[in-house]
Amino acid sequence: YIPPSHGDGTKQKRERKKTVSFSSMPTEKKISSASDCINSMVEGSELKKVRSNSRIYHRYFLLDADMQSLRWEPSKKDSEKAKIDIKSIKEVRTGKNTDIFRSNGISDQISEDCAFSIIYGENYESLDLVANSADVANIWVTGLRYLISYGKHTLDMLESSQDNMRTSWVSQMFSEIDVDNLGHITLCNAVQCIRNLNPGLKTSKIELKFKELHKSKDKAGTEVTKEEFIEVFHELCTRPEIYFLLVQFSSNKEFLDTKDLMMFLEAEQGVAHINEEISLEIIHKYEPSKEGQEKGWLSIDGFTNYLMSPDCYIFDPEHKKVCQDMKQPLSHYFINSSHNTYLIEDQFRGPSDITGYIRALKMGCRSVELDVWDGPDNEPVIYTGHTMTSQIVFRSVIDIINKYAFFASEYPLILCLENHCSIKQQKVMVQHMKKLLGDKLYTTLPNVEESYLPSPDVLKGKILIKAKKLSSNCSGVEGDVTDEDEGAEMSQRMGKENVEQPNNVPVKRFQLCKELSELVSICKSVQFKEFQVSFQVQKYWEVCSFNEVLASKYANENPGDFVNYNKRFLARVFPSPMRIDSSNMNPQDFWKCGCQIVAMNFQTPGLMMDLNIGWFRQNGNCGYVLRPAIMREEVSFFSANTKDSVPGVSPQLLHIKIISGQNFPKPKGSGAKGDVVDPYVYVEIHGIPADCAEQRTKTVHQNGDAPIFDESFEFQINLPELAMVRFVVLDDDYIGDEFIGQYTIPFECLQTGYRHVPLQSLTGEVLAHASLFVHVAITNRRGGGKPHKRGLSVRKGKKSREYASLRTLWIKTVDEVFKNAQPPIRDATDLRENMQNAVVSFKELCGLSSVANLMQCMLAVSPRFLGPDNTPLVVLNLSEQYPTMELQGIVPEVLKKIVTTYDMVSCSLFFDIVWVGEIS
Repeated sequence: YIPPSHGDGTKQKRERKKTVSFSSMPTEKKISSASDCINSMVEGSELKKVRSNSRIYHRYFLLDADMQSLRWEPSKKDSEKAKIDIKSIKEVRTGKNTDIFRSNGISDQISEDCAFSIIYGENYESLDLVANSADVANIWVTGLRYLISYGKHTLDMLESSQDNMRTSWVSQMFSEIDVDNLGHITLCNAVQCIRNLNPGLKTSKIELKFKELHKSKDKAGTEVTKEEFIEVFHELCTRPEIYFLLVQFSSNKEFLDTKDLMMFLEAEQGVAHINEEISLEIIHKYEPSKEGQEKGWLSIDGFTNYLMSPDCYIFDPEHKKVCQDMKQPLSHYFINSSHNTYLIEDQFRGPSDITGYIRALKMGCRSVELDVWDGPDNEPVIYTGHTMTSQIVFRSVIDIINKYAFFASEYPLILCLENHCSIKQQKVMVQHMKKLLGDKLYTTLPNVEESYLPSPDVLKGKILIKAKKLSSNCSGVEGDVTDEDEGAEMSQRMGKENVEQPNNVPVKRFQLCKELSELVSICKSVQFKEFQVSFQVQKYWEVCSFNEVLASKYANENPGDFVNYNKRFLARVFPSPMRIDSSNMNPQDFWKCGCQIVAMNFQTPGLMMDLNIGWFRQNGNCGYVLRPAIMREEVSFFSANTKDSVPGVSPQLLHIKIISGQNFPKPKGSGAKGDVVDPYVYVEIHGIPADCAEQRTKTVHQNGDAPIFDESFEFQINLPELAMVRFVVLDDDYIGDEFIGQYTIPFECLQTGYRHVPLQSLTGEVLAHASLFVHVAITNRRGGGKPHKRGLSVRKGKKSREYASLRTLWIKTVDEVFKNAQPPIRDATDLRENMQNAVVSFKELCGLSSVANLMQCMLAVSPRFLGPDNTPLVVLNLSEQYPTMELQGIVPEVLKKIVTTYDMVSCSLFFDIVWVGEIS
């Protein structure tokens, strides 16, 4: 699967898509406080009012100046009836999470981020509204929540505590610059101070903002007053999307206290075992004001610092170190591998250089290639035979390998030796390797009594030679073996354009000296014949190399056999000789078959190397990634070309919301106007065919500094252990080059919650201060079909359930053991489905989407547990294993439904635990 042209940042032209202008705010002024929200509501906004009959009415909504009522106009009702008293509002709910939204015929056309509902009155009626943008919706939701909490005293409360902590901190910074207490500072100092606080901001943009402010005041000169400094700071250093997130968890304050932060960390970020000490540590680390640190308060600036820190990157830090079982056989791992490692450009005319080995080894590569030929002065040299590539001395390469072999990883390094030397120079090769590599060379002969290769753990610090080996019955000091010559293959292909099978190269033989043969132990190169022959006669220490074209043929025609073959044997796949420009094959095409050594041209950046680099990050970048269990277990069956869910593997639903972007640079090769970019984002899923997908956001016009996207996507991931997520940011107003940045991450390394994605250039360097702000949620659900057509709230009836079935293996002992397993599996499926259905119902009644977790449900519904006079309507009993809800007297019908549904969830949990206990 290769997404069209945008994947590798090439300059290839593509059909331009019509895009929609996506304005972030109704005015240029950013919202940075609750007062801004209230003032905006008093001025009013046009909102769409949604009715259950699928009708939508455009109405102008505004807050009365006395802040007692919410009104709309025009209306057929009496003006006194076209209003809602603020006191009657029970809840303000975000998203399309009411019965009216869910049953509305055009709900799919309404953005989740622009929709919100006001629940009011004794009967919990809903006023369902849609704003023109996500920010306008956030203004109303935030303002109304403050009004519900503080009523007519809202502004008084805000004025008395309005931004005191933040304003005091910014004022203090101003005073530190204004050492002479003049009341003003130079424009240069003001710009530099704001730049220090927000390094991603361009100097020109800060200067322009001060000049605009001075012009609006008809002010001459360039000095900046404290008030002007504070105003520009608020304007440039406030991210509204983070402010609105803060007030969701702040109990309607302008900061988070330790309990608020604990709730955010647990409910949204999925941090386990959270306590106030951890909250305080975060506040002390990221809160810039002394007052905040002393009081244990996190301001909008501290919250922004935290969310932008590595602590909140999308990559799970657990995977930055080796975190997988390293005691499995070598054949059970994907191995980071390089092709023609000595080349630093193309593989036909490009220069050879030892820096190719240094680069690959520093990147965690664990399999490098040495194409060795006779050289002058009896010194073997390395280059691509039959081509015009330059040469490097074999001895210097071995010296560099010795120095950098275990620079990035302590696990075994495989030297793929393609030997074309005479016996005389083969002996020189042996001398150099023994002298320079010494006891790092692994020459222990394999144990014929065993069935699998040693583990990476056992082979730590060892260098394995993959090459031809003389048969054990060879008694002389040399013998002949078959030649595997990739270079000759390329030379032939260059001259024969119509050859269909590049693997059909005449078999040649060459003389091999015994000393070199003895350096080969558990990676003996042999020629592949066919799968059935290999299953019968191939030894576990023998390795086959496959040309990309041949490997693709087997992947398509024998996908099950290929997977089974790779359970025991190492398979190396090298690029087609036709890739004379050193372009790369898609490694996923062969990883899905279990091929361990997929050799990549490390010198060629782009989509394919992004996948390779991203993939091997997941295990401490040690060069080894444990393959999925279904690819390792003897009795399992997996076809690499499956286009549906994988038997025995629970599919996951990945929900990604692209919220905003920060500091996107202009594409390097672009000739577009100025520094302006029109960014949009692709989210790509790479994996087995059933998982490959992509979706894109709208274009945000002329805003690369702080574009707001606010778009959500959903993907079903059928084999999570083999899936990768790639974010690609592109410019829709490009001339020449459209590629801005990308980030590629294995599905298993995703952190859920609100995360920043640090963008990288085409060649893998981190782009300074450039990032995406996203929300990630992962839910679990059985079933096939297209996710976007299969709403999560659609509950399956028992009759339509898909039950797992057991394949007969015709191994009597195994089949007997599992003969009686079918009924428990069906029971487990029923329990799982019942539990999921109950949870979906509970989320809907709580007014949340399917992405929410149970803690978020409890947070959303708990305010409804108190009556008008603060008497409890529902009490939580925490004495049981799971909290239970107990009704207190007569309660509204909607609360009864919530309690009943919650009881169903609790019962499902209880029976689930009992069932699991009985089975175990």
